[in-house]
Amino acid sequence: MFEKLIAEKEAWFIHDEIYGQLQELVKSEHPALKLKLDDYSRLISQRLGDRSIKEYGVWVYYPWSKRLVHLLDEEEFIEVRTNRNRYKITREEQKTLSRKKIGIVGLSVGQSIALTLAMERTCGELRLADFDTAELSNLNRIRTGVQNLGVNKTLIAAREILEIDPFIKIRIYNNGLNEENMDHFFSYEGKLDLFVEVCDGLDIKIESRYKARALQIPVVMDTNDRGMLDVERFDLEPGREILHGLADGLDPKSVKGLTNEEKVPYVLRLIGADTISTRMKASMLEVEQSINTWPQLASSVTLGGALTTDVCRRILLDQYHESGRYYVDLEELVGDRDAKPELTPVQATQLVNPYSVLEWSDIRKFVDQFFDKYKVAATEISDHYLDELVNAAIAAPSAGNNQPWKWYYRQGVLFLFHDKTPHAQVHSITLFCHIRQ
Repeated sequence: MFEKLIAEKEAWFIHDEIYGQLQELVKSEHPALKLKLDDYSRLISQRLGDRSIKEYGVWVYYPWSKRLVHLLDEEEFIEVRTNRNRYKITREEQKTLSRKKIGIVGLSVGQSIALTLAMERTCGELRLADFDTAELSNLNRIRTGVQNLGVNKTLIAAREILEIDPFIKIRIYNNGLNEENMDHFFSYEGKLDLFVEVCDGLDIKIESRYKARALQIPVVMDTNDRGMLDVERFDLEPGREILHGLADGLDPKSVKGLTNEEKVPYVLRLIGADTISTRMKASMLEVEQSINTWPQLASSVTLGGALTTDVCRRILLDQYHESGRYYVDLEELVGDRDAKPELTPVQATQLVNPYSVLEWSDIRKFVDQFFDKYKVAATEISDHYLDELVNAAIAAPSAGNNQPWKWYYRQGVLFLFHDKTPHAQVHSITLFCHIRQ
């Protein structure tokens, strides 16, 4: 096969650095010795015996780049490649990890996670699911070259991983994760040991968790904003509510196929509108207005790869057992100590039943109580500015574009009420005109 690939010009590049790998191997076997060149030559000759060095180990063929690479065989390759993990990861722990299967859905943030998992060799098998292909705008966070534009994201990740370690088993699902392949993804030849969910599809985000919970598979999610990491230990808590109860009442079928703008209120609910960064909040208002979708930065995505890999390793090695939501916010951890926040949030005040019909009598009662409780000295706002302000707010995304807002203005304060009743199909401007005081 080796000769055939060369004769048929299927191998354009031959990389043979096997001697250097053998040097590293014998060095790893004698860490206490200060080996000299003659020592390396003697020890390597002893290892080769009667075999030619050309026939030692394996040759790996990469058809997408037409390369033949000479490598140590699997056991010796893994020993040398993971040697610098010692003793943050012991040999016994490395062997345990080599038997683990991890599934990842979503190969934008997921690409960084998959590559970091592979580099650290946190598993022996990766299953990668994504239906999308690489676009130029993806290259702000996906580590690949322009030659891969139009190539499926799963293929891009798989090829890079196999160029790092051809002995890691990879299964790719180029149609993404869906109802037809979910059983195969989670259970083929033994169920997953851990599931990483970092996809944009809200229906899959929910349905995959139900599947993971049914199979008692832990789930890890990274949001690449404020270093937020989410852990759900369905392996230890099989009755746990998915997404910590934040997805209650959300029907996967009703949120399937939504535009990016239509997804925003649901995404905010699931990741926490009150905990995302100020810039992310501002960006959410601009989705499908001045930007196509929510932003992702390479630095945040790379951090997510590191955080997720670290947590996955400790889960798989039985060193971490909790569920929860965690933040590694670099702007908070590393920044000017006397810096002021970009925006100061106002504490929400709730004086009426959020599930009752918001009658105007209730609203006036709330406003009366507000001014009784808070001595507000506000500057009066012009009619023109009020109209501009409310018009801008109406353009903000709401689920199904129903705009369940009621506005009330008094003494320089503009109040916004969220009517949670099913019949809150209101038009803010019309109501605003009626209740301006």
